[in-house]
Amino acid sequence: MSVTLKEYSQEELAAQPIGSWTGEAYRHVVGALRAQLAVEGLTQPHWWTLNHVAGEPGRWTRATLIERLAKYEDLGIDFDGVFDDLVARGWLTEDAGLMTLTEAGEDGRLRARERNARVHRQMHEGVDTADFVTTVNVLRRMVANLGGDGNLPD
Repeated sequence: MSVTLKEYSQEELAAQPIGSWTGEAYRHVVGALRAQLAVEGLTQPHWWTLNHVAGEPGRWTRATLIERLAKYEDLGIDFDGVFDDLVARGWLTEDAGLMTLTEAGEDGRLRARERNARVHRQMHEGVDTADFVTTVNVLRRMVANLGGDGNLPD
């Protein structure tokens, strides 16, 4: 589904409000990802939890995972409620406070991963990898210039 964009001069593009365009990109990208996760009854914090626990089974407690993920959450979601939901679904267990995915949890994570991959493929249509990398590096620099952390997440 390749979309044709109108051509503009460098001067016209350089004069564009970056905040407006990054906000528009955020709303569309995150909206598409959230819509796909919702098909599985998941939110982004569910998705983040599943991936962290899958990546390092037995490492995460509620407190350490909340500390790690809270900076990415923008909806005021109660992480304990997310964890409780995953436990109630049978997707996550806690033994001595340490989280582990169940087989059902891994199956759900893989389904959600494929849904997110579809969004990523659609988002990258017509975007050269070098252009994508340049865009990420430009945004990283802007974030750092304004006092934020321009490094990639751990």
